[in-house]
Amino acid sequence: MLTLRHSPFDLLERLEQQVNQAERVPAAEVHETDQAYEVVLELPGVDKDSIEVKATDRSLLISAERRSQTSSGSDDAKEGGPIHSEFRYGTWSRSFRFAMGLQREGIEARYRDGLLTLTAPKAQTHSTVVVKVES
Repeated sequence: MLTLRHSPFDLLERLEQQVNQAERVPAAEVHETDQAYEVVLELPGVDKDSIEVKATDRSLLISAERRSQTSSGSDDAKEGGPIHSEFRYGTWSRSFRFAMGLQREGIEARYRDGLLTLTAPKAQTHSTVVVKVES
């Protein structure tokens, strides 16, 4: 006998949540040169101070928040708020992992006209560690 653990409605609800989350993630473009990686993200309407960039040896993690222009909960916001909105508000994060290591100290970030551009120089030194096997 086949038993369903979730109803079809639960599955549809999860799918809708995943679609809503995917719509919040900004579009990105990644370029590579001999010297660096360049990541460009579309972030229209995002305050520069809400953008956070973290770098590890081979990856970049970018997170930000797009806040609503009206403050929720007040009578003024209800009166002056939009009667229809398709904007997506909230927080999100994206990570990018690269084949080569990054020179973390040299990473530059610029935010202009709704585009965040990160330039991450490739690490020029490669270290190999030889491990002695003991018996």
